[in-house]
Amino acid sequence: MEATRLVPPSRQILLDCVRAAARAPSLHNSQPWLFRVDPPAIEVFADPARRLPVVDPVGREQLISVGAAVFTLRIAMRKAGYRVRVELSPAQPDTSPITRTGASPVTGTVASPITGTVASPITRTVASPIARIVADRPAHADAVTESLAAAIPHRHTNRWPFAQVAVPADAIAQLQDAARQEDATLTVADPTARDAILGLAREADRWLHERPHYAEEIARWTGRNARHDGVPEWAAGPWDALEVMPVRDFAGSGGPREPFEPYPTIVVLATDGDAPLDWLRAGQALQRVLLTATWLGLATTPISQPVEVPAVRAKLTRRPAQMVLRVGYGRVAGQTPRRPISEMLL
Repeated sequence: MEATRLVPPSRQILLDCVRAAARAPSLHNSQPWLFRVDPPAIEVFADPARRLPVVDPVGREQLISVGAAVFTLRIAMRKAGYRVRVELSPAQPDTSPITRTGASPVTGTVASPITGTVASPITRTVASPIARIVADRPAHADAVTESLAAAIPHRHTNRWPFAQVAVPADAIAQLQDAARQEDATLTVADPTARDAILGLAREADRWLHERPHYAEEIARWTGRNARHDGVPEWAAGPWDALEVMPVRDFAGSGGPREPFEPYPTIVVLATDGDAPLDWLRAGQALQRVLLTATWLGLATTPISQPVEVPAVRAKLTRRPAQMVLRVGYGRVAGQTPRRPISEMLL
């Protein structure tokens, strides 16, 4: 029995961990990650073909998404019965959506991030891994790991109105502690700051709509064009009839309207620095916060617009703001689609 416990994880166990990691949140459900399984380790890459160049020109949100997948891998591998060692080496994301040099090529068809059209088969290359997660010696998962792992399949972005019920102070404290464990801070906006943040978010949303190719990019990743990625129409949520909440235009302006909660709980996730390593760490902090919220029965919605406009982002907090979240109690949200694991493996 003791000898069995010392056996390193099989490739199948690590593939199951990759499947869990693929449940991580990402901008427009773009799932911008690739994985290489090399027992006892899993390497994680940013897929340059899945970056959104209009709303995320420097790749900050892509690395946050990949960081969320890294954190989910950590939890899945701990749940499988192993201590993990994490090696992070993020570089500035490539500005090219198709090719990248310096690594083994991956051949396949790639859809344009603007038009959605599928090009002829090409060779896509990716750089060195952004992270390497190694399954170290066997170890039983603790209660916190068990709770976070149990929350993975139930964490979904909820774009619907929340109940007009205050989030308890002890729940907020647990979310803040989750961020702190990943070297980030989570600040709860007081009523004045909340109204200011929502105002900035609406301003940012208007600015984004005026950017060239914004409509084409959001159409590529949402609505009826969604396949095993993107945000399908049923997950888009309604417009806020009160026009308080800045709702991303996933379903088009003709979508349904419902009144959202007039006084939402808004939190801002921030880091000490604003370099690629900070973005990757922010993604891990974000996912720990989101899984903790799920375990506590809370619903969450990212409000990305204010962190996508540099001039607006600079006004949010003194430290670099990485994400704005709305937290509350809402109806059960559905599971958005995920790509087959075969499309994510190198």
